[in-house]
Amino acid sequence: MPIDLRFVCGMLATWRLTHLLSAEDGPAEMVVHIRARLGDSVAGRAMDCFHCLSIWIAAPIALFVATSPIMWFVTWLALSGGACLLDRVTIRVTEYLAPNRAVREGEGHVLLWTATPGDQGDDRASRAADARIAGSIGIDPPWLPW
Repeated sequence: MPIDLRFVCGMLATWRLTHLLSAEDGPAEMVVHIRARLGDSVAGRAMDCFHCLSIWIAAPIALFVATSPIMWFVTWLALSGGACLLDRVTIRVTEYLAPNRAVREGEGHVLLWTATPGDQGDDRASRAADARIAGSIGIDPPWLPW
């Protein structure tokens, strides 16, 4: 397999494993149970941070891509960096494709909800959340008064 293809496969594998361990429940909710068992330990905190976890996931995958010890170190950092870039792109694409979703204040980015017709929620808060999401991906919402 050519080295470029190995790098792309390694970067995708790094992103996939890191995303699985840091942001998903996993098959049969296995990852949730692992995260709960690790708790507030160093490993548990690392599983809460995509960027931190990608460093550890990329290290063994770099062995698959690199051909020398020096290349392993550079590849290790490049795989982690590529996975972090992919994560940012996928977050922005998700926000762009689902503009009616908003993050509830104080609950982080994990819990998303979709407003349904007839919701009695505060319209200003909903617009502010929409504006925050739109602004994070570079869209200037036309409904804003400023």
